[in-house]
Amino acid sequence: MLSRTADSLFWLSRYMERAENTARMLDVNYQTSLLPQSAGDAAQGWASLLSISELTGAYEARYGEVEPAKVTEFMVADEGNPSSIVNCLRAMRENARAVRGTLTTEVWETTNQTWLEFRRLLKDKLHQRDPAALFEWVKFRSHLLGGVTVGTMLQDEALQFLRVGGFLERADNTARLLDVKYHAPRAAGGDAVDDYYHWSAVLLSVSAFEVYRKVYSNVIQPEKVAELLILHPGMPRSLAYSMTRVVSNLAKVSGGRRGETLRRAGKLQAELQFGSIDEVMSAGLHVYLKSFLRRVNELGVDISNEFLR
Repeated sequence: MLSRTADSLFWLSRYMERAENTARMLDVNYQTSLLPQSAGDAAQGWASLLSISELTGAYEARYGEVEPAKVTEFMVADEGNPSSIVNCLRAMRENARAVRGTLTTEVWETTNQTWLEFRRLLKDKLHQRDPAALFEWVKFRSHLLGGVTVGTMLQDEALQFLRVGGFLERADNTARLLDVKYHAPRAAGGDAVDDYYHWSAVLLSVSAFEVYRKVYSNVIQPEKVAELLILHPGMPRSLAYSMTRVVSNLAKVSGGRRGETLRRAGKLQAELQFGSIDEVMSAGLHVYLKSFLRRVNELGVDISNEFLR
């Protein structure tokens, strides 16, 4: 496969996953903002979202003071923000157009229709009228594209590069999403009931509320949520699950070669597979997640250097 084709496939799936996860992070803050809390705590939650996304400076330069409606506009519809949902979906569509002959008709039509429909929703100001509905729509379209891709694409290198990109981006964004909540202060007054609803919102944002109940069968606890989203091998959005899929698909496109990129990916996956939540918490969750994000970013650079250039 030509490296430029692999590159477009890799980024096609990354941009769709990034759009979905941006919607998920916004949804966490939006749902949390509906709970009883002080104005300061609410503002800190939105500021934390910008900080974790490394967009604080860009936001302040354009909008100034942190306000929920302005942050939503910046993260959803601002074409000056490279990581906004509108720019992610545009880049996804452009990458798909560049490799139109490699994709099935169903994958291309789903991708193209997602972009056209999203532009219509922006024109209708859905993100201002009902942000939760827009976030759900973005998540649904991402799931639809994922299902169509797996259900219609030949099981060859094209699909494997799509999956490497998607799962690498998912690992990155799940770590950021979890870090958003740990950055934010505990619910006003430290009330256990408020804290329960805040963590429920986090689980719901990654479609993991029922999964948590099935796995742990007890009251929602921050450490258990972290364990589920970091280490559980069967949780589709966990770091462990995502990295396992990255490694398995990298091994296929490597053609039996055990290069440095595959070694680094395998080492990170093994640490997740055999790690424990006690080790994670003793090191400090924020420190652990920042280290993970740095290593995932380095792995993305390695993949680009070895396979895509």
